[in-house]
Amino acid sequence: MSMTQMWFNDKVSAVTTVKAGPCVIAQVKNKDKDGYEALQFTLGEKKEKNISKPQLGHFKKAGVKPAHVKEFRFEGASEFKVGDVVSSGTFAVGDIVNVCGTSKGRGFQGVVKRHGFHGFRKTHGNKDQERMSGSIGPKGPAHVFKGMKMGGRMGGDRVTTTNLEILALDEENDLIFIKGAIPGAINSLVMINAKGEMKVNLKKAEETPVAEETPVAEETPVVEETPVVEEASVVEETPVVEETPVVEETPVVEEVKTENAEEAK
Repeated sequence: MSMTQMWFNDKVSAVTTVKAGPCVIAQVKNKDKDGYEALQFTLGEKKEKNISKPQLGHFKKAGVKPAHVKEFRFEGASEFKVGDVVSSGTFAVGDIVNVCGTSKGRGFQGVVKRHGFHGFRKTHGNKDQERMSGSIGPKGPAHVFKGMKMGGRMGGDRVTTTNLEILALDEENDLIFIKGAIPGAINSLVMINAKGEMKVNLKKAEETPVAEETPVAEETPVVEETPVVEEASVVEETPVVEETPVVEETPVVEEVKTENAEEAK
């Protein structure tokens, strides 16, 4: 996950590149057995030595060794099966999505950076007060109310950014280009939520017709290259028959000459 920019005619847009999948369904939960409907998705790959034996047995049916596993409650989960693959092709250009992630952790910060306080004056008797929070409580109650904006830990929260538009797709590399910024650091995990029907096994469906069409293209030139030209050359070689009568006429002439010579004697 990283940010870049894309040009559309004469306009440029800041986009976030997200590697979306392939996500393999490792488990399908239903109401009869589990009490609710859900799908368990896996992402990435991990070395077998770093996965516990119970997890290896759990993912054996799906044939994966995932680095990340996440379960989503999904109505109609029984329509899918273990081993189905969800890729970036389930989205489309122009879709409006919500992206949920963990924001960058920034440690302990003051009120100026954390809450956007203006700060005090830099001159006229102020010393070391430029970024101080100031008074924090009224005189009457004489205590600090809950929720007062003060310095503290900043970032590392669960944040959802809504109404983001998908500007482009790279289905071959499973990349989604989302307009604007999304929560989280580079290489962090996010969840993309959109309305519509989820599609699975799109790449397998695209590869099958291509494999069937390739042999047809190879057979057509073979039919055209039938040796019709060779038969025509055989017909042209037939004038050999014309030479045969010439050979037969020569001995006839010689025999006539011999008979005339004997009569002359």
